[in-house]
Amino acid sequence: MSEPSDLERIKRESRHLRGSLRESLANPVTGALNVDDVQLLKFHGGYQQDDRDVREARRLAKLEPDYSFFLRLRLPGGVLTPAQWLAMDATASRFGRRGIRLTTRQTIQVHGIEKRNLRAAAQAIHASGLDTIAACGDDNRNVVASVNPLLSRLHAQIYAQAQALSLHLRPQSRAWYETWLNEPPTDGTEAEPLLGDAYLPRKFKIGFAVPPENDIDVYSQDVGLVAIIENGELAGYDVLVGGGMGASHGDAKTYPRMASLIGFIASDQVTALAEAALTTQRDHGDRSERKHARFKYTVDDKGLDWIRVEIERRGGFALQPARAFEFTQRGERFGWREGEDGRWHLGLRIPFGRVHDKDGVTRQTGMHEIAKLLVEHSPDAQIRLTANQNAFVAGVPANLRERIDIITRQHDLALHRSETRFGLNAIACVALPTCGLAMAEAERWMPSFVPRVQALLDAHGLHDEPIDLRVRGCPNGCSRPYLAEIALIGKAPGRYNLMLGGDHRGQRMNALYRENIVESEILAELDALFTRFATERETGEHFGDFLVRAGVIAPPKAREATA
Repeated sequence: MSEPSDLERIKRESRHLRGSLRESLANPVTGALNVDDVQLLKFHGGYQQDDRDVREARRLAKLEPDYSFFLRLRLPGGVLTPAQWLAMDATASRFGRRGIRLTTRQTIQVHGIEKRNLRAAAQAIHASGLDTIAACGDDNRNVVASVNPLLSRLHAQIYAQAQALSLHLRPQSRAWYETWLNEPPTDGTEAEPLLGDAYLPRKFKIGFAVPPENDIDVYSQDVGLVAIIENGELAGYDVLVGGGMGASHGDAKTYPRMASLIGFIASDQVTALAEAALTTQRDHGDRSERKHARFKYTVDDKGLDWIRVEIERRGGFALQPARAFEFTQRGERFGWREGEDGRWHLGLRIPFGRVHDKDGVTRQTGMHEIAKLLVEHSPDAQIRLTANQNAFVAGVPANLRERIDIITRQHDLALHRSETRFGLNAIACVALPTCGLAMAEAERWMPSFVPRVQALLDAHGLHDEPIDLRVRGCPNGCSRPYLAEIALIGKAPGRYNLMLGGDHRGQRMNALYRENIVESEILAELDALFTRFATERETGEHFGDFLVRAGVIAPPKAREATA
């Protein structure tokens, strides 16, 4: 048997995630944490980063890198009160550098926090009733759920399950409270009955989807729960296991994988099912090679039949045969939409998740004004984040709609009224300059690249074609690129792999079309393909489906591992 990775040592020796974090934070000599504590910080919801734009200049000047940190919320289902949004706005404005970042996992990151301000930022977050526990690290990450819990009582019921599951599966260690809130330190011997003393081999992701909208990309989840609605009631969930979007260039042992359907459970079996899947991964996941440590590899190594039997054994029940469901879309429904109770919900486009006042764009001010209005007149409304880096203003009384519309027009929040569907569907990760894994630009490139692709669509009479584009600065899966109709995966500065042929509902992966090409080559390839699409498509056919039908791309076969 291979030796455990060094990170396994760090976790086991950490006294349940305490390590020397308190000492690292108090060290005034450096803007960084101790090496081991950098890894432990992830379990507390933070990452240490440095500005790669100035890294070389600082090295030549014999200065340490320009270190900063981000903190990420544990925010099941992406739901905040308006007051909590204002608290996060204040935290980002006081301690961060780049506003509020909405992630592809329905939560918030605040970037650019200096080490000396980390504890104060965490305390401000806690004071608002939120925390960052297990938002990163080898644990159960933020539980995502279908976007709007106020749309119907069933959405609210499913959101409540997601929230309860997130709380149930989080670490039991008091390390977060001791480190950030100055709770009296203990010896770190408390039990972790679900996660174990070494926690999980890698991150673990759970998501709840409500057909016909696959707005969380349920096939990308380690465990996906698809709500089955029968006669207007929640009958239970179809269970998907083994999804994951990460890979490494040049390493065939790593690959993205769509989750596999294994059966159906009643709604009161969700907790037992999640525990069974999580502990199966805890006990059988690879702790030697981190690139091979996600649940998807355990599913393929052990076989889907074995996984299903093991989950049944640990859960104490037999999975029922899967029931039928159908997804028709996965993108946001922007604009106003009325819920069952007569309240209204506004879907807002937030390009690439960046809520920031910069270069004359005032989205951070706009969201602040909306939240302030709701606090004053409808405090039980919600700010609801999506898995596509956008936001909903949910539970709005009809008499506030006009005032909110005025704010959106004044502060660059009305893109849903003017942007094309291609522009509305684009997703990009943060990438450079702060992500240590990024090989190429993503978010910073999009404002110039998206209009160039849109110009090609316009030239071919495809102005409002709802093609989805996802861009990633490296081969990992933060923007879930392998499920997109068009995806660009960073290889080197200015160079990308062009992936094509995903399904617009998120039910088919794409495949490599061209490798290691620059923007001009990407645009030339898309121009030629749009020419064919405009003239050869069938009525109502989506771009990804056309590419597969026309033989332009052969999608990878879904993995159905057997014992």
